[in-house]
Amino acid sequence: MSNGVAMWILAGTPQERKKFRQAQIFAPSLRSGNSSGVCKMHFMTKSFLHGVIAACVLSFVPGAGPAVSAEAPAAPVATQEKDVIDQSLQQKLAALAATHKGHVTLYATQLNTGKTVALDADRPIQTASVIKLAILYEAMEQVREGKAHWEEKLTLAKGDGVNGSGVLTFFDTPLTVTLKDVLTMMVIVSDNTATNLAIDRFGVGTINARIAWMGLNSTHLYKKIGKPATESMPADQPKFGLGKTTAHEMETIMERIGRCELGKPGEPAQPGDTAICQTALTMLRNQFYRNTIPRYLEKLDSSETGSGIASKTGSLNAVRNDVAIVAGKSGPIVISIFTDGNQDQSWTADNEAEIIIARLAKEIVEAWSPEGLDGRILVPGLGLDAGSASGTSK
Repeated sequence: MSNGVAMWILAGTPQERKKFRQAQIFAPSLRSGNSSGVCKMHFMTKSFLHGVIAACVLSFVPGAGPAVSAEAPAAPVATQEKDVIDQSLQQKLAALAATHKGHVTLYATQLNTGKTVALDADRPIQTASVIKLAILYEAMEQVREGKAHWEEKLTLAKGDGVNGSGVLTFFDTPLTVTLKDVLTMMVIVSDNTATNLAIDRFGVGTINARIAWMGLNSTHLYKKIGKPATESMPADQPKFGLGKTTAHEMETIMERIGRCELGKPGEPAQPGDTAICQTALTMLRNQFYRNTIPRYLEKLDSSETGSGIASKTGSLNAVRNDVAIVAGKSGPIVISIFTDGNQDQSWTADNEAEIIIARLAKEIVEAWSPEGLDGRILVPGLGLDAGSASGTSK
């Protein structure tokens, strides 16, 4: 657990600490795309709201490194052949997905064994907030290139705040925040205002150029959130909204983050790469919304420090998505699940799409890592050799 989160948990009342642990049950409307488009926090006390901010911001003090774990590092995981379709599991997942009142697309792979399952994995779908992974990856590359710095200052000005998920919109302006804090808020609480600050910093065109550089032909960021487009939009933008992707392509981005694959294929690692990737993984493993992939996996997680799951969610009324690295004891697993056209458009903890994602993830992890999770491998490189198994996806 990060120091900032620990500070909040120790400081809050018992009732508020329980709310923090179970916030996905009490605060589903914090996520982007709730029915009113407004981040609703009526359930929170003022001190709890400030605690959430402390948990997100204090744990990423500019210049501070990742918290040191007392756990011994996990042994490197063995690697086997590449891209083996797990037919038995895929049939089970297809049958389960067929029960969902909506559409499911899925891609998952265990990186050390190459085991893979896919359901309609190359169909373009709405990203909702999952597109923020592409923004995070662009930031990582620019920090590596010296074009950006975690501690550089960005300014939240009057009129920058937008509705939806997040808390920066409630802050007084002008407000100066570091790039690292902006990205932390964008990832952990899916802050839409923070996301727009990051988009302003890097540029829509630059982010899309990086996506194309990765060879991802069906992934695209269209515009800032809740603001008019500043350039002509592609014809398919009304269909996809903020962004489009496929389950397969978004898995690729998350896998690159986990493997700490920065730079072009074949480019040697640089001395600062591990620290850059650790910063990103720390953000992702402290994800606030845990009702989807992590929902049934937490009890399998024996990690003594932090979570064994690093994830990014995305939600709209008829959309629920989650992409995660799951630190299986038998090897790391990347799971990318998207649902759209969902009949259940409620913003409650038992939303049917959230439950189906959780059930699919549970089937995958129990099949490929029945021993459970171990967060010690959730470090840059994921305990894998550079050339192991599936490499950079596909």
